[in-house]
Amino acid sequence: MIHDLPIGLALRRFRRLNAVKQGAVADLLAVSQGTVSRWESGEHEPDEAHRERIAALIAAKAGEDSDAAIRRLVETSSQAVHLVCDATHRLLAASPSRLASWRVDASDYLGDSLWRFASPEIASAEAGLARSGWFERPYQQVRFQTGGNHSPEIPVVPGLLQWETIPLADGRVGRLTTTID
Repeated sequence: MIHDLPIGLALRRFRRLNAVKQGAVADLLAVSQGTVSRWESGEHEPDEAHRERIAALIAAKAGEDSDAAIRRLVETSSQAVHLVCDATHRLLAASPSRLASWRVDASDYLGDSLWRFASPEIASAEAGLARSGWFERPYQQVRFQTGGNHSPEIPVVPGLLQWETIPLADGRVGRLTTTID
């Protein structure tokens, strides 16, 4: 999924949330400020190596102590909810209700991308995020109907899903995924 991520838009949102100038990002990535500007505007796409470096820069991590409170809230929620990194879909936390529908130990998936378990409707909703402004600002929310994915490990149950962005303590962005009853 990282290859489909509008990486320039995600980078711009990360910079804005963290008050980082394009020049500073350019220095980190060993490119010019103009190159960062073109990536963010969508005029150019970074090559594979730069995509991976950008993803590493903006990706939320599962073990960040600074986000222990949000993880604890997710892990004790009575709702079917899980938190992933908005840029990489890596699992950060899951509620007992969500885990009850999964047939795996969540600790085996912490830090792993859940994208491979996406239903066609989830993939379609993801594809529409860039044009909706999802990667432009924090505090986004979208609801949509999904079908199942037929996965024996991490099944997606047909129903109404809600995605919400949550800025994390380190300036990265999480996506709270909730099944609405």
